Amino acid sequence: MTDRRKFLKTAALGGAALSLGINATAADADDEKNKKKKRIPLEPFKGGLVLSTWDAGISANQAAWNTLTAGGKALDMAEKGVNDTEADFRNLSVGLGGLPDREGHTTLDACIMDSNGMAGSVMFLEHIKHPASVARRVMEKTPHVQLVGEGAYRFAISEGFPHDDFVSEEAQNAWKKWLKESKYQPIINIENHDTIGLLAMDNNGDIAGACTTSGLAYKIRGRVGDSPIIGAGLYVDNEIGAATSTGLGEAVVRTCGSFLVVELMRQGATPQQACEEAVIRIQKRHRNFQDFQVGFLAVNKAGEIGAYAVQPGFTYALYKNGENKLFKSGSLIPSK
Repeated sequence: MTDRRKFLKTAALGGAALSLGINATAADADDEKNKKKKRIPLEPFKGGLVLSTWDAGISANQAAWNTLTAGGKALDMAEKGVNDTEADFRNLSVGLGGLPDREGHTTLDACIMDSNGMAGSVMFLEHIKHPASVARRVMEKTPHVQLVGEGAYRFAISEGFPHDDFVSEEAQNAWKKWLKESKYQPIINIENHDTIGLLAMDNNGDIAGACTTSGLAYKIRGRVGDSPIIGAGLYVDNEIGAATSTGLGEAVVRTCGSFLVVELMRQGATPQQACEEAVIRIQKRHRNFQDFQVGFLAVNKAGEIGAYAVQPGFTYALYKNGENKLFKSGSLIPSK
């Protein structure tokens, strides 16, 4: 009886494999091969580094590095680094100084992720200066990952964050000018759709990240892009590395961009190869890819970095080995 049951079970599995067009023997061989494959872990880089998007990353990197030298860990570095950009009310794409939605309101999105895989996020948040810090409180003080709108605001107030009525005169004047035609058209590499995404590695080789933005200028009220979405605007896997994105958020969300970059690194790609492949995925899924910008940054556990964008013009800042420098990324579409 036992032999008969074993025969029937084997026959059933073989039939299922054949119905799916799978050679059962080949599948078994692949399973055994995969079991024997072991990813060689990278030796952690322990010198500390900070990697962030755009020119504002120079100042953000310095703030993050100052936090490290004061004894901070990767999560502290990520938070304080992007706080620096959020506090710069001259920046038209991050913080309360950002360009408003089409109704004239500035709304903020941010997320943060630590080296233990925990994450926090706020979306459609108004009147709070540091949304990335609120995202950290969501991660540390609640059982949730995401809080939105009024709920996020009320939580921030309950945690002691002050209400802030700052309105950028420059941003409001730009909005009033836009109202004359009310034409929605993202401008490549101009501050109407960019972020500060920052990846930090401390002296222990642990990695954390943060991403914060005021979102696409003149967006429909309530729109949320990739920046506060874990796996889109930011993803950290302390065993492998981390990635962040900038640009037109919808394209990044559709491809789970930052998660994709990290998973490609898990499979053996370098940070540069992973960023390039993520951009190619965006190209394949968007016929209008020539009309917008998306850029990716990545770092692996060994401290190797990658950067790539759809369009030329994407800049990033790297603080490593005692130097804080700005670089131009390569791009899918070549420079003219």
